[in-house]
Amino acid sequence: MNIQKYMAFIKAVEFGSFTKAAEALDYTQSGISRMINDLETEWGVFLFERGRAGISLTSDGLKLLPQLKRICNEHEILMTQIEDLHDMQSGMIRIGTFSSVATHWLPNIIRIFKKDYPKIDFELLLGDYTEIESWILNGRVDFGFVRLPSKTELETTFLEQDRLLVVIPQNHPLANCEKFPINDLLNSPFMLLEKGAKAEISEIFEKHHISPQVNFTTWDDYAIMSMVENGLGISILPELILQRIPHKIIAKELEVPAFRTIGIAMREQKSLSLASKRFLEYLSYRNRE
Repeated sequence: MNIQKYMAFIKAVEFGSFTKAAEALDYTQSGISRMINDLETEWGVFLFERGRAGISLTSDGLKLLPQLKRICNEHEILMTQIEDLHDMQSGMIRIGTFSSVATHWLPNIIRIFKKDYPKIDFELLLGDYTEIESWILNGRVDFGFVRLPSKTELETTFLEQDRLLVVIPQNHPLANCEKFPINDLLNSPFMLLEKGAKAEISEIFEKHHISPQVNFTTWDDYAIMSMVENGLGISILPELILQRIPHKIIAKELEVPAFRTIGIAMREQKSLSLASKRFLEYLSYRNRE
């Protein structure tokens, strides 16, 4: 490799001797001499004057010396960084996620992971399912939390099913019902949690052949909760986002239970960085205090 030849040149300059350079680099004297000759042939310049008193730099060699030192220094820094990555002493994990996972799962997972690997940094990108899949496929994130099934090009792992619950104001006529009737979704303005591609709530409507009066559409869970709290309508939200509800609303299970299936997706697990692979081992901490 050329970098070894560059290092042979630097050491020869440092010691003023091919023999001493060979000892420092654990090569033979002829090996060092051959590498220097290779550089001179490749570049078409003489790097050293050879004489009985030893070796000395030519003017061309002196001109090239600073740049070759920089290259060797940068190579040493590169090797150190690679070693740090393998030792988990540095690195960046980029995760695509939606808000409920970012709010209720990731803080605990990252907190526990950082206890073991404090020098690993994180970048979180929040989006909807379609955006997250796109980020994974184009390499913007290392992996992401998605709704299953996802695009066939992705490798996925099931995590858990998340119930979908009806959220209503505290003064709603059905506030005391055990389970919310499907057809009663038609009796109030509906706040739809959706953006871009059709999500699981629209699929519930299609399955039961109903068309609620959708007055408001957003991908912001908390905006919907605030709207419902203020009596502007009702909605269906995932149970995960309804943990530690900051709003005065009531969550009810549908008479026909509905779920979204959450998984983790990546292009291929074997191409993940060591830090990302190790992080996936910590996903079981998502529901622990």
